[in-house]
Amino acid sequence: MNSLITLLLIFSNLSIFKISNSSPLKPHPFPILPIPSSQQLQWQLGSMAMFLHFGPNTFTDSEWGTGKANPSVFNPTHLNATQWVQIAKDSGFSRVILTAKHHDGFCLWPSEYTDYSVKSSPFRGGAGDVVAELAAAVAEAGIGLGLYLSPWDRHDPCYGKTLEYNEFYLSQMTELLTKYGEIKEVWLDGAKGEGEKDMEYFFDTWFSLIHQLQPGAVIFSDAGPDVRWIGDEAGHAGSTCWSLFNRTNAKIGDTDPLYSQEGDGLGKDWIPAECDVSIRPGWFWHGRESPKPAVQLLDIYYNSVGRNCLFLLNVPPNSSGLISEQDIKVLEEFRKMKNSIFSNNLARKALVDSSSIRGGQSKQFGPKNVLEEGLDKYWAPEENEKKWELYLEFKDSVSFNVLEIREPIHMGQRVASFHLETRNIGSGKWERVANSTTIGNKRLLRFPKVQSQSLKLVVDKARADPLISYLGIYMDKFSVSSRNTTKITVTRTLKAKQQQLHDL
Repeated sequence: MNSLITLLLIFSNLSIFKISNSSPLKPHPFPILPIPSSQQLQWQLGSMAMFLHFGPNTFTDSEWGTGKANPSVFNPTHLNATQWVQIAKDSGFSRVILTAKHHDGFCLWPSEYTDYSVKSSPFRGGAGDVVAELAAAVAEAGIGLGLYLSPWDRHDPCYGKTLEYNEFYLSQMTELLTKYGEIKEVWLDGAKGEGEKDMEYFFDTWFSLIHQLQPGAVIFSDAGPDVRWIGDEAGHAGSTCWSLFNRTNAKIGDTDPLYSQEGDGLGKDWIPAECDVSIRPGWFWHGRESPKPAVQLLDIYYNSVGRNCLFLLNVPPNSSGLISEQDIKVLEEFRKMKNSIFSNNLARKALVDSSSIRGGQSKQFGPKNVLEEGLDKYWAPEENEKKWELYLEFKDSVSFNVLEIREPIHMGQRVASFHLETRNIGSGKWERVANSTTIGNKRLLRFPKVQSQSLKLVVDKARADPLISYLGIYMDKFSVSSRNTTKITVTRTLKAKQQQLHDL
């Protein structure tokens, strides 16, 4: 009897510890350096930020203040930082960046190191603090806060005395980074007028202190160390735009604009680009100026976010301390346009296949992953393959004029060139619709409307096995195709032109 019980226990235990028939998972591909830090990754996924240029210039109808304006001019009687932040959030911006101090040296917080600030103005009876009000508003809304502290100071007498001014600047920076909660971005540049005092900025020390006080912040400048300027103030990145960069090839205030625009496919540093542009002709509010139309903002979006960059749009508060109704209306139109286009990914209706799958494991690395948003899932081809293709097959033909592609950038930026083909409904032949170079976090291509049941995305060249995290096709009814600036090749258009030349 005891022997029988023992045998039953043995078989029972064996049933618990069944040997699995499933194969072990194929490991993820090895990341290709450089790769983003967690701060850079969060920043890049944010896509859009709103710049807020505000200060005495708002009241003196100036762009570059002299530093001599009386503090009494600063008196925004209806200032409402909650309005700024709510408009930014409703319009899809992930953070706001305030000019805490512009070139005139006037501080929007009551700095202990100068009297040239809000405490010497009539704003809130001399007890106001714009930075504090904005910090409270962003905390309530759940978006990020960035601050711009101009290195060039046209007011303080110590400017031009290298050590003394660097001490002064870092003291003000410390105030901003220790009194207003979490700061997501610190923005500074090398702007300085001709004929101004010579001044050496101790940038490396500044950067070290900023990272010490706000380890979650990214630092923007012409040359990083975390985010780089795109090289123009039009909001347009290069058609080729790598997040890869060599900081040794860049200098704040003296970097080749073309290098900034395109990045460096052989770069050793991960320094993604930010595209800054103002909604109005000037950076500060001027009553005589009007905002850009929404369709122009959409065009800038394609040429910034759609080229692997962050879109930094300046929306300056007016002299009452509010964002103007004109600007609000344009932002609302821009939001509606963008949502109308990108809320309906037509590719979700397709059956997706690929030329190969890493390890043959479709669930982990299969082509269906490209229809799900997020970085955790992506299509990965089999190793050592020479053909890298994704196929989309539709039950019925679809019409579209926009292509979106994303790479899982936490694994590095890989793709150097790609093209899209569609199968001609009549002849059954594959025809090239568009081609381009880099992808990165997001690539958007516009082209004349095409109609097809079969699509093929081909990666032509990559630094390593390409990885695609998302693919989308859309219909944009707002952009004018003839204004397309993505430098794509539209085969049908070229053939038509060639035929016209032949007929002549």
